[in-house]
Amino acid sequence: MNDTYIITVIAVMAMVTIALRFLPFILFDHGEQLPKWISYLGKVLPPAIMSMLLVYCLRNIKLVEGNHGLPELICVGVAMLMHFWKRNTLLSICVSTILYMIITQSVM
Repeated sequence: MNDTYIITVIAVMAMVTIALRFLPFILFDHGEQLPKWISYLGKVLPPAIMSMLLVYCLRNIKLVEGNHGLPELICVGVAMLMHFWKRNTLLSICVSTILYMIITQSVM
């Protein structure tokens, strides 16, 4: 691939990303109340996405061999406890990810 092609692809991706970031402000920033379906999506999509990520992360657990999914289940529990305790999604994800890395790299 030549340099022109790579620069063009990067420029197009950057423009699409910028357009997608600014589009909601252009469409909905008129001082009016948001449409009900947008508010509904804002409420239901974050838990739905987190549920899909949970299923994706736990899909390869083999309960009958290896460590029986113990590190994954421990870290899911820690993430839940951290979230209920601190109500901070980023903190819950970071703590459970670090714990998972420690468990899988040193203990198991």
